[in-house]
Amino acid sequence: MATMMNDKVLSEAFGPTSGTALRVKQAALVIAGIAILAVAAKIRVPMWPVPITMGTFAVLGLGAAYGPRLGLVTILGYMALGALGFNVFAGTGEGASGIAYMLGGTGGYLAGYVLATAALGVLARRGWDRSIMWMAAAMLIGNVIIYVPGLAWLTHLHGLDAPILEWGLTPFLIGDALKLALAALILPAAWKLVGNARG
Repeated sequence: MATMMNDKVLSEAFGPTSGTALRVKQAALVIAGIAILAVAAKIRVPMWPVPITMGTFAVLGLGAAYGPRLGLVTILGYMALGALGFNVFAGTGEGASGIAYMLGGTGGYLAGYVLATAALGVLARRGWDRSIMWMAAAMLIGNVIIYVPGLAWLTHLHGLDAPILEWGLTPFLIGDALKLALAALILPAAWKLVGNARG
């Protein structure tokens, strides 16, 4: 299953499949996806050593559920709203949106969001979202794709002497592992529900 090409992603497993009705469904999914990303970015679950934010979970989950094209449209729409100054990112208070915020410390992670959304969509298209183990592997890859530009951008901003890993990686690993496990359970379970509904 995990090596199948041209497989459907979850958002294509229900509703219209062609014509105007399909376009309406896709537009509704993009709007809903942007709303989910904005809400998830603000969720902070108490956890040690730092609270868990649900932004990466939403980004990777939507990438898998929507596929690469619809996922990219959704994440780019989300980024555009943030660039225009709408309060959709994880930051709080004045200055937590807009171009200046996006070029700050979180800029590399936001770029990683876009890349990871596309990657999860491609992996889901290959069927990785239908198995717990393969979905866990996809989430791990997605997290790596987010962290690489994130840490690289922090290094660019603060230099090699700064404790980049302490700032931008190690405090978040426990939370990321929990989100990985959650997604690895939810996506395959959703596919089982779709299969049962058809049966």
